[in-house]
Amino acid sequence: MSFGQGGPSWGPGDNGGTPDWAALADEAAARSRRKRWLLIGGGAVATAAVVAIVATAIVTTGSSKDDSKSASELPSPQTLPSDTAQPQPSFSSVAPPPPPNPHDFISSAKKDKAPLSADTLFPGKTLKMGDRTYTKGPTARTTNCSSATLGSLGSALESNGCEQVIRATYVKDGVAVTIGVATFETEAKANKAKQEAGIGLAPLAGDGVPGFCDGGHSVCRNLSNSYGRYAYFSITGYTNGKSVTKGDKNAFAPGDDLSEFTFRQIVARGEAQASAAAAAPAR
Repeated sequence: MSFGQGGPSWGPGDNGGTPDWAALADEAAARSRRKRWLLIGGGAVATAAVVAIVATAIVTTGSSKDDSKSASELPSPQTLPSDTAQPQPSFSSVAPPPPPNPHDFISSAKKDKAPLSADTLFPGKTLKMGDRTYTKGPTARTTNCSSATLGSLGSALESNGCEQVIRATYVKDGVAVTIGVATFETEAKANKAKQEAGIGLAPLAGDGVPGFCDGGHSVCRNLSNSYGRYAYFSITGYTNGKSVTKGDKNAFAPGDDLSEFTFRQIVARGEAQASAAAAAPAR
């Protein structure tokens, strides 16, 4: 006898209606096993769904605003500028003018405009040349060129248009040197005056420097030269009246040093004016 699917069955031959307990126990065990597998399967599906939801949340939360843009909103390589070359420097085909020549500025009064005086030509109170130091004595400037000369030098200066004569005297160990610089309008006139002059610069005493090379009582050493529009002369002698002799190093060195220093000063004038002209803005 049966109550349908899943119902209790009665064992055969049991006329008293006693249930078949062994069969019932087997059916109960089978139902328990089916329920347990259903629970395990359902839990696995639920766990997988939770994991999927968490993973989706992580991916969604980790995306930035920029990442949320669609591919159509991002710039494509074709939208970038195609010309990425840097601008190239340009050079003028016109060559710059050559720098000014310093000699040009000291060859003509028209260009030689820098201040000129005894202080600019012979600055300071002493002069050092090598291991020799000279003390500066009196200085003088005159536009009456012949008054600063003796003998034929005066007429040579005047006939070539001498503008001025600037003199300075230096002393060392009883030897005095007067150096004189005469200026002219052009280099040609200065050179001609030097050639015609010979000797004749008047010594300049005073300011503690006793008279020397005066009265024709002693022999003195004379030098002359020119550079640009400048002619320069020197006279060297002993302050005690002793004559300068040939090979007298004590007397020769001072005259050579002062002539060399004067030449350097004239050259420096040209270089300074040329540098100023090069630095001046073009007009």
